[in-house]
Amino acid sequence: MRKTTTSKPKGKKNRSKTKLGIPDLEHAKAAVLRSLGSPDSVRGYQHAIDEFVAWYCSEPRLAFNKAVVLRYRFHLEERGLASGTINVRMAAVRRLAYEAADCGLLSPELAAGIHRVKGVRKLGSRLGNWLTASEAAALWQVPDAQTLTGKRNRAILAILLGCGLRRRELAELTLESLQRREERWAIVDLIGKGRHIRTVPIPNWVKETLDVWLNAAGIESGPLFRCVCRAGKPWERAFQK
Repeated sequence: MRKTTTSKPKGKKNRSKTKLGIPDLEHAKAAVLRSLGSPDSVRGYQHAIDEFVAWYCSEPRLAFNKAVVLRYRFHLEERGLASGTINVRMAAVRRLAYEAADCGLLSPELAAGIHRVKGVRKLGSRLGNWLTASEAAALWQVPDAQTLTGKRNRAILAILLGCGLRRRELAELTLESLQRREERWAIVDLIGKGRHIRTVPIPNWVKETLDVWLNAAGIESGPLFRCVCRAGKPWERAFQK
């Protein structure tokens, strides 16, 4: 009799994991950090992901899924962290899950579940000291308007208060980025957090304060804010970040 041979099953297809080890998490973290443009964002996400990885690996986990990420959020709340801090940490974890799925390390279904984990509501009063309009108006007039350094510092405070720029955005401003659009002055093509590009209108009082600094310093191109030496003259290089 001829023996019947049963065909052997072909090799199993590679399936995405449900539980990630340290190498997988480090690989996904590296992918997250490579996708960020701002050095400040890189530092913030790296710290947030490292904290999550330490918590995730502190005890056996069944899977990297929605339930585990919810437990992590409860863990952060129990630590008494501010809602804004918790939401930043959760955004980093969601980004980690997305990159892990994109690299084939995590099931897309699990990554989608993690993405649906919401942050916490921002309840209560504002954190920090918020200036009133009169306090803000008094603040930018504190620097001595008779010195070159004072004129520069007044212009810096005017930009921060009137245009709402971040420190890094202000330090990287150039004169070429100030342009007149539709009979109004604006900062055009400003690259901000997350490499987002936007245009920021400049109030008239801010432009007048800037003009006082630019005329006194003789700046006609290049970096907008620069160091001032002891002799009271501006340097050619940009203002220190």
